[in-house]
Amino acid sequence: MTLTQPELRKAADRLIAAAGAPCQCEPVRNILGDNDIAAAYAVQNLITQDSLNRGRTIVGYKIGITSPAVQHQLGVDQPDSGVLFSDMQVADGSTVPADGLLQPRVEAEIAFILSADLDDDVSEDAVRRAAGMARPAIEIVDSRVRDWSISIVDTVADNGSAGLFVIGEPAVPAAGIDFVSRTMELAEDGVTVSRGCGADCLGSPLIALQWLARTARDNGSPLRAGHVVLSGALGPMVPVRPGSTYRATIDEIGSVEASFAQAPSDPSSGD
Repeated sequence: MTLTQPELRKAADRLIAAAGAPCQCEPVRNILGDNDIAAAYAVQNLITQDSLNRGRTIVGYKIGITSPAVQHQLGVDQPDSGVLFSDMQVADGSTVPADGLLQPRVEAEIAFILSADLDDDVSEDAVRRAAGMARPAIEIVDSRVRDWSISIVDTVADNGSAGLFVIGEPAVPAAGIDFVSRTMELAEDGVTVSRGCGADCLGSPLIALQWLARTARDNGSPLRAGHVVLSGALGPMVPVRPGSTYRATIDEIGSVEASFAQAPSDPSSGD
């Protein structure tokens, strides 16, 4: 079924309104259908254009659904992607305010800071050369869709369920790293809550980066030098507990930390 522009606009406006409130909304698959990924990206593009019109600046992209288990859950055989804006970055070690996020979760990733454009050759060698610097990262994923009741269409339309991101230190040249065997540990208040390795991210974070480079090139918006790319989770994502601190450590790359403010008390509760 070919969707009309008003239908795409309706789905985009639902997600834009939810993000602006902020509040959770109903899934957009009841507008777009269950499997129309092209329509979902068309909605994502409308939301991106709305953001650009409001003065936001694109600094890179995120890759999601890199785990075979999550792909199976959503009924797809490929990752998805979303846009990173400059106002989504949170400083390493800082506290994330409670307002603005709806139902956040955290996952540990490797971030690439690209050193070259990827607009033609996206071979394995070219992607490794362009990968530039690798840094530890925490992605704070968040869904505008109520109770995380998402299909592949919902998450793609909702900018890949992007929320915020944190990039840590140090910056390590990507050229010399064996990304497949890198191990990750994510701790909540000092207690490990997620583990994984590079192989859990589509076989390797570099494979994920190559997928994005090829997809972006074919869509006419190739990756550019200086772009930040969050390459995908190295282990299971974890629901955020307000008041807690999350620290991700990736061997041979570094660590990154983010804390979350306590949720404000509800005045109607009498507390």
